[in-house]
Amino acid sequence: MTKKEMIIISYYEEGLNTITISKNLNVSKQYVSKIIRTDSRYSDEKNKRKEESAIRQKQRNIQCIIKNRKIRKSVNERLEGFMQSQHFQASGELSAKRTINNRAFKKWNSSIYDYHSRTNEFRLKKEFKEKTSYAVPKKIKWD
Repeated sequence: MTKKEMIIISYYEEGLNTITISKNLNVSKQYVSKIIRTDSRYSDEKNKRKEESAIRQKQRNIQCIIKNRKIRKSVNERLEGFMQSQHFQASGELSAKRTINNRAFKKWNSSIYDYHSRTNEFRLKKEFKEKTSYAVPKKIKWD
């Protein structure tokens, strides 16, 4: 069997690509391509392989979309669970007593306090002193 016949059989019957055929038969890729293009079945085979490739690409895209949706869903479920536990914790802290301690209040309103390292306490920011009620602690000692 000649190399030309082996190339034709490998390409059309076994479905190998030009690179694989050239490596198997130890010939150049250009030679393999030239032999294949001279055959009358070339355009039909090329179109068939193009359609198969498009189908495989479409399946890969679908699998990628499904995988990304699963990842997003698991992240959202974990985030939802975390937020639910935070909500339960906050509800417990805020509804356990009629009043909450200063540390819990500071935790829930951390943006209105500045830390002063010299006195080791949190003090209400100046811009909030006029806007808050008398019940809001002005200083919170942090030991």
